[in-house]
Amino acid sequence: MRGAKDPQTSLVCLVDVESRIPQRHPIREVKTLVDGILREMSPLFDEMYAAVGRPSIPPESLLKATVLMALYSVRSDRMFCEQLDYNMLFRWFLDMDMTEGAFHPTTFSKNRERLMDHDVARSFFAAVVAKANAEKLTSSEHFTVDGTLVEAWASLKSFRPKDESAEERPASDGSRNPTVNFHGQKRRNETHASTTDPDARLARKGFGKEAKLSYAKHVLMENRNGLIVDLVVTHAHGRAEVEAAATMIGRLAPTRNRRTLAADKGYDTRAFVARCRELKITPHVAMNTKHCGGSAIDGRTSRHEGYTVSQRVRKRVEEIFGWDKTVGHFRRTRLRGRERTEMAALFVGASYNLLRIAKLLLGSA
Repeated sequence: MRGAKDPQTSLVCLVDVESRIPQRHPIREVKTLVDGILREMSPLFDEMYAAVGRPSIPPESLLKATVLMALYSVRSDRMFCEQLDYNMLFRWFLDMDMTEGAFHPTTFSKNRERLMDHDVARSFFAAVVAKANAEKLTSSEHFTVDGTLVEAWASLKSFRPKDESAEERPASDGSRNPTVNFHGQKRRNETHASTTDPDARLARKGFGKEAKLSYAKHVLMENRNGLIVDLVVTHAHGRAEVEAAATMIGRLAPTRNRRTLAADKGYDTRAFVARCRELKITPHVAMNTKHCGGSAIDGRTSRHEGYTVSQRVRKRVEEIFGWDKTVGHFRRTRLRGRERTEMAALFVGASYNLLRIAKLLLGSA
């Protein structure tokens, strides 16, 4: 029999949000993890705010909101605050009752500088990695490094000569998207810069690809469960991947055991391989046999079975980049400047780790 919708609505409705969240849903474990980490960070939050004055939105709520935005693909602060008015799961995650009003979107931008000044994003990311280490979910010996491009929040039309004065710039036709003809002009990072985001650099993913104003994001992944153990954002240039990788492996905690580091052909340089060996790390780098000077990796390294395993496992780092750019909405940054972009990347990376840890602890990974 065909059913019909009852037009009569209930005058009183009591909803237990806790009962609406499935018991085995990963978001429950994520909330437990985040609440524990934020409690440990409470002394840092005390340093960020004055002892007197008007109470602010709790920094814990802002950080938890940032995690939710990454987990549920919310593309802007304004859209999150709009959804916070009617999304019961968001309110449950932020420990808000059904009558409490949503905070204003400008709360994020007003507190962003404070978060940057105290390096809260790096501290939060480090606390998530420490939690994974405590649960014995990470490897301390086998790692993978790789990088990707993140589009900057700037148009190619803003890429103008550095020595150009305001009078020399083409006059606007009054529209929101004026026509700018730069065909036939040689535009390079050495001579040009974006007027919207000066930290962005013109870069492309490969030969034949279009060039875009971008940043370079670099990830150091442990090979046991594919968790991110370090992350940096740099200017996009030809040496960015190798330089960032050398920085990240140099920050690893010392150990007596021999470590391995997997990477693609872009890291097959004699200087990088020498740096790895200096740090007592075996460079499981893919051999670039087409290089004019030959590969820096020889048979002493590539003949072992561990080298083959590292080359197979290192491809999991692409899952991180794929999640960041699709679910985490970090194909293009919403902020301007390298420091702000790195802060956003750290929050997205921490969110990926939290979801991965939650699934591993639930046994559903």
